[in-house]
Amino acid sequence: MKTKSALAILIFWAISATGPASAQVGLADAKRGQELAARLCSGCHIVSSGSASTANPDIPTFGAIAGRADTTPERLAGRIIIPHPPMPNTQLTMAEMRDIIQYIMSLKGSR
Repeated sequence: MKTKSALAILIFWAISATGPASAQVGLADAKRGQELAARLCSGCHIVSSGSASTANPDIPTFGAIAGRADTTPERLAGRIIIPHPPMPNTQLTMAEMRDIIQYIMSLKGSR
């Protein structure tokens, strides 16, 4: 499983660093990420404070994910690219993935 995660991270950064995408790496938008997360992820995760509760209390909130000591953009990318059960295989563009990751990372320390 660690090999798959490492491969996912490598793929994410390889794609991010090639062509026109490399010019946009620093342009991740946390506000857009929050909007995307509210639409795409809120069926399972609490994406922001004040959100409705999840159907399953075992599913971590985005704040809890951000608060983990080992949460990095690379780890988040790996979990999105190679989703863990029961997480659905959501097809996101690289820009959408960067925005959602930027949003989650913006929650660090605000649990």
